[in-house]
Amino acid sequence: MSDLLGKINGPNDIKNIAAKDYDALAREIRRFLVQKISRTGGHLASNLGVVELTMAIHLCCSLPEDKIVWDVGHQCYTHKLLTGRKEGFDHLRQYGGISGFPKRAESACDAVDTGHSSTSISAALGLAKARDIRGETHKVFAVLGDGALSGGMAYEALNNAARLKSNFIIVLNDNQMSISKNVGGMSRYLGKIRTNTNYTGLKEDVEKVLQKMPRIGSALTSRIRGIKDVIKRVLIPGMLFEDMGITYIGPIDGHDVRQMVSAFESAAKSRRAVLVHVSTQKGKGYPPAQADPSAFHGVAPFHIKDGTERRQGDKALTYTEVFSRVMVESAGENEKITAISAAMPQGTGLSAFAMEYPGRFFDVGIAEEHAVTFAAGMAAGGLHPVVALYSTFLQRSYDQILHDVCLDSLPVTFAIDRAGLVGSDGETHQGIFDLSFLLHMPNMTVMAPKNTWEFEEMLKFSLSQDTPTAIRYPRGRAYQGLLEYREPIVQGKSEWLFQGEEIVLLAVGSMVETAVEVRGILEELGHSVSVVNVRFVKPLDKEMLQKAVEHHSVVVPIEEGVQSGGFGEAVKAWCQDQKGVRVCQVALPNQFIEHGSVDLLKKKYGLDAESIAEKVIQIVDCSH
Repeated sequence: MSDLLGKINGPNDIKNIAAKDYDALAREIRRFLVQKISRTGGHLASNLGVVELTMAIHLCCSLPEDKIVWDVGHQCYTHKLLTGRKEGFDHLRQYGGISGFPKRAESACDAVDTGHSSTSISAALGLAKARDIRGETHKVFAVLGDGALSGGMAYEALNNAARLKSNFIIVLNDNQMSISKNVGGMSRYLGKIRTNTNYTGLKEDVEKVLQKMPRIGSALTSRIRGIKDVIKRVLIPGMLFEDMGITYIGPIDGHDVRQMVSAFESAAKSRRAVLVHVSTQKGKGYPPAQADPSAFHGVAPFHIKDGTERRQGDKALTYTEVFSRVMVESAGENEKITAISAAMPQGTGLSAFAMEYPGRFFDVGIAEEHAVTFAAGMAAGGLHPVVALYSTFLQRSYDQILHDVCLDSLPVTFAIDRAGLVGSDGETHQGIFDLSFLLHMPNMTVMAPKNTWEFEEMLKFSLSQDTPTAIRYPRGRAYQGLLEYREPIVQGKSEWLFQGEEIVLLAVGSMVETAVEVRGILEELGHSVSVVNVRFVKPLDKEMLQKAVEHHSVVVPIEEGVQSGGFGEAVKAWCQDQKGVRVCQVALPNQFIEHGSVDLLKKKYGLDAESIAEKVIQIVDCSH
């Protein structure tokens, strides 16, 4: 059995592979990816779909001189293999191992750090202009999926790319998917192009016939190319890209390396922006991923034989599942409730709502900014929309939340999933900034539940409000402890769980469980400790804070977010005039947090129970 991958140990080594072996190399790469990802977890279906596409781009590039920008970037695994990072896949997405996304610090072949969608054309266009201004001549590729074209930033970039007077290659990887099935007008437009082979077939047939004609064949072929734009417009619907001023090539079989190489080489000769449209199959080569590409977008370690998860012991309910159930129940009681997803109905738990209330569910594609202002319009029209987003993607709609929702104090609920550390996806996906940018927004209420019961109650409370509300909750297992503490949800009021006299722990949401552990450690050391479940991060419960400073000498705000602008800073500001009180702020540092398991990262950055207890003891000792 050949070992073609063994011949690829650095950038450009793929050029030493014979063309007759391209298909065999693609099969080896797929086997390698399935084997490695089955052990580490990662993004599978998207990477299986772009194997030949990545090979073709690398065959046309000289790296790292040429630049490849991957949209989102979770489909860069073959790129990493072809640039000499094969050994790193044993620790893919693990602490200290290689990232699951492009990372400039990891390799000079990664042109831009990416993790969010619809950004690649903008970044690559910037690289192309930098190249031109510096008098350089290298190639610049932007690779994006058709799902990314549901995001408005891609069109802003296309609008500017049309003005370029130098070479720039945009590769549209059309697999009819983002994470879930694509929606909207662009999806329908690309579908028409996919199914319309008249132009491509006619062009090839005519050129073949003409080339066979003696003496005049080549001249006629050259002449007929002058009317190709007219033929295109007659036979292909819309020709949106050509009408924008961007040369369009395609659609091309995204699993035919030779055909793509030919297209990319042709595109590289142009003195303008060229869009090469390739059609691929997400999950190609691994039957379970082909059958259900959404389920195999991002996977935990799995059994290769049937695709089932390796770790199946913990069947605890997740916050996402709780959200899914309560949304369906609440919508049955209140016809004003609508739900909005940005291309992630399954990931955010809205699939059940979509099935039960299809007329009140809206998947807007990868368009978070539009999702929020769309919700604002609904709210102004008398409805109560719920916008379900991951924390990391909520960042993209900052201005819309502030200007379009909060300014008019509209009843929109933000369900912020994956808040806090999310682990293996790393810097671009950690949900650690939402508190900092939401807390300074006027009219916004921000909540965080301690457990499943409280999450249900907060969601119901939010849906009863006529002002903006946000509920942040972590990824994965939903905490079901402390169910004996069920004080009703009252606007702006915290919940005292344990009463002590020396130290008070003010815990936000996911950190309540940890705070109870910290209390146990400190109590064993002879300290008297109170624990407060903050519940409402905004507005600040000043009555609770007054009680806290009157009866304790050390106040410890604990949150799973960055220090700057967070809950702890608000507490410190309120306590600064209180004599005899020390504030021990526990939060993540003001930096991007790398990939690794959540437990490991919490320990490293001081958010585990032992580290918090140690920090509090140091403060107590210093105050004596």
